[in-house]
Amino acid sequence: MVQHVVIGAGSIGSNVARLLVERGHNVRIITRSGSGPEHPLIDRVAADASDPSSLTELSRGAEAVHHCANPPSYTEWERLLPPLQTAAIAAAKANDAVLALTGSMYAYGPQPGGLMTERTPMAAAGRKGRLRKRMWEQALAAGIRTVEVRGSDYIGKGANGIYSLLIEPALTKGKAAWITGHLDMPHTFTVNTDMAQALVTLASEERAWGRAWHVPSPPAITIRELAGRYATAAGRSPIKLIQLPRFAMRATGLVVPIAREMAEMDYQWYEPFRMDATETADTFGLTATDLDTAVRDEVS
Repeated sequence: MVQHVVIGAGSIGSNVARLLVERGHNVRIITRSGSGPEHPLIDRVAADASDPSSLTELSRGAEAVHHCANPPSYTEWERLLPPLQTAAIAAAKANDAVLALTGSMYAYGPQPGGLMTERTPMAAAGRKGRLRKRMWEQALAAGIRTVEVRGSDYIGKGANGIYSLLIEPALTKGKAAWITGHLDMPHTFTVNTDMAQALVTLASEERAWGRAWHVPSPPAITIRELAGRYATAAGRSPIKLIQLPRFAMRATGLVVPIAREMAEMDYQWYEPFRMDATETADTFGLTATDLDTAVRDEVS
């Protein structure tokens, strides 16, 4: 019998599934393509997770529903995320399951000094941040056992982030990397396996339900220093980093939709952006993976 349902088989969903089966749980991964890690305890199902009836039926008997799906493009968020959230809530409610949500820092919006704790109010002004805020409030109002785990930009093996998108191509070709952010601003990066560990742990902890928590993450680091660590781990010479002027993406956004969506969130990259997870660490004993360990895993 299925004990856990995981929606999405990206970096987070796949790691959540692996952790659960390591603990002996039966897992069902639901994606449109039926993808996901291969394991005797993992049932990979091709289905539309935004269909409440289908997801509810596929979640029969589950103790927890782990919502780890995220559209690959910002331009699809407002169209695709609300139906996924509504279906996940419906499935959890119908099956009396815990709903564990993969969250982000977007709902907070820009904060004085760029520091966000687990008690920082959600004050997003942009569309994507307001959407994240509404979705969490929707889950809280649904009368279910739910928890949201919030992390910053991902690093780690298989992560879709600054290394895979910007640094790795430049390292491979020995060319400069164009960076849409300040090269010397401290920024928190979350290791993808740490997000998975937090989701699995907090879904099973009654003390965690009914609020949002942060993933313990390595100390904030600048993009320049992080790129240097990737180069060292890869055994290559450091690459040249070219900082794009902030206005460039905003100007491009006047005609290119994805650039407009990225410009909305650029405060995260041109100002300090620090996530504090002290409360999560102290309450549940979770710790962050060493930054260099995550970097070495990602380049291997």
